[in-house]
Amino acid sequence: MMFPSALPEQAVIGCCMKFDIAALFVREEFMPMTANIKGAKVLPAASIAEEGAPVADIDPDSPAAIFFTGGTTGAPKGAVLSHRALMRGNYNTIFKPGKAIGAHRYIALLPLSHVFGAIAGLSGCFYTGSLMHTCEDMKATIGKLPVIKPTILVIVPGICDILSGLVKLYGPQFLGGQLRLIISGAANVPPRLVDIFTKLGVEFTFGYGLTETANLTSANADAVTKPTSIGRIYPGQEAKLVDGELLIKGDNLFSGYYKDPERTAEAFTEDGWFRTGDLCRIDDEGFVYITGRIKNLIILPNGENVSPETLEEPFYADPCVRDAMVKEDELNGTQVIAVEILPLMPAFDGKPFEEVEAYMHALVDKVNATLPSTHQIRKVTVRTEDFKRTGSMKVARV
Repeated sequence: MMFPSALPEQAVIGCCMKFDIAALFVREEFMPMTANIKGAKVLPAASIAEEGAPVADIDPDSPAAIFFTGGTTGAPKGAVLSHRALMRGNYNTIFKPGKAIGAHRYIALLPLSHVFGAIAGLSGCFYTGSLMHTCEDMKATIGKLPVIKPTILVIVPGICDILSGLVKLYGPQFLGGQLRLIISGAANVPPRLVDIFTKLGVEFTFGYGLTETANLTSANADAVTKPTSIGRIYPGQEAKLVDGELLIKGDNLFSGYYKDPERTAEAFTEDGWFRTGDLCRIDDEGFVYITGRIKNLIILPNGENVSPETLEEPFYADPCVRDAMVKEDELNGTQVIAVEILPLMPAFDGKPFEEVEAYMHALVDKVNATLPSTHQIRKVTVRTEDFKRTGSMKVARV
């Protein structure tokens, strides 16, 4: 198990107790956080041997790692991934249709405590024999892109947004001039990002996966023509829709939530299919589209279910919107559907905020014109501050 450096002391202690951690390797500056840990050895990271370890005979189905789920609501759970599941995740990461992505120059921008950063950002690099630049300070490392000259970036959409802004400010050379591929994931990818980087000559791909599915379950190598799809399901897995929910089977699945049999049982059907919790549709070419999350559904007074993600989709399609969140809220004592919109301020080129608000209200009117009256958005908030975000930079639904 790997902890993010920002994890508070009490959380580290709690994890050691719950997850039976026998030893911690800690960098010197984080040693004070471990003073009250009992039952686990605390060793300095510098004590790790320089020479390689002997080859081990590993049972593919034995536990290899515990990753915390990074959902936007609820308490994180510890998903146990086997060696088999991790290797399937690695295998999925390094392939595009018909070929491997090849050797590249990576930067480890994502935290290795997150399944996307650990598998797509690190293990995929090892699998292809690529070069990896480490990252201790994301802001400082991004500033070194012109020097590092990466050929691939494995990043979340929030970092893509930052890079697109820096390119607008400093020009395409800010990316180093050798960037060929971006793999994005862990959050919704707005179509405008695909357009921005494709026009820069960078192939932009993204996919879908969960902590419980060892990173990528599907990938979209046709992002230009199918910008709202999460792509096709990787080979070696089974997928089906039951009442609109995507169910998965395959050797990429986790074995359960550590010391949590009740939630583990809830996650699987009786015949072993994993319930993703994502509502989807699949087109005639096998491309999957997420239409919502079951736990986020809004129940209307007439009993209908409304997916916030479906209502958010036209906002993400607008080039002046950075993020949007649809939710249930109260207006004049009545429960209504509301939206909070975070504008992409550079798109307004210094115009007064009143004009930004007017644009967003007009956009809501445009969206409402396509909806039945029961589904229309009745309350609008145009944000001046960023949303609260999860560790993977998703908008946190609170």
